[in-house]
Amino acid sequence: MKHALSVLKQQLNPIALWQLIRYGIVGVTTNILGYGVFLLVTSLGVDPKSTMSSFYVLGAVLGFFGNKKLTFSHTGNLYGSIFRYIIAHSIGFTLNFMLLTVFYEWYGYPYQYVQAVAVFVVAANLFVLFKYFVFPPEHDHEPQPSAH
Repeated sequence: MKHALSVLKQQLNPIALWQLIRYGIVGVTTNILGYGVFLLVTSLGVDPKSTMSSFYVLGAVLGFFGNKKLTFSHTGNLYGSIFRYIIAHSIGFTLNFMLLTVFYEWYGYPYQYVQAVAVFVVAANLFVLFKYFVFPPEHDHEPQPSAH
């Protein structure tokens, strides 16, 4: 338990806190706009999963640039971060799609509420993936000196 608290305390440093705040700003902006468009398009009779799929991709593209620059100030390899970003968003998309499938189609909850909750579940998942996998600190990619 002491080790877990020590790791948690280490992860909640001022840099991580500011990253979380900036991630929230980028995310809230893109998700409010995206959710508004989602509600508008689905109110016109378009299938919720098809709508989510289309707008997920658009939000992901816009989010890449906002998160790379504003949230994580990442200056590492562009193509490597794009590749990792695609992997992270594939996980996020699958999670979002499954939440809609299970709670809207299988259990009959209103898709508006399911998607509203899914936004936060996916965002939390993506923050962790972005911070440690997609846009890690540059020193994480530097070769380590050999222990000879």
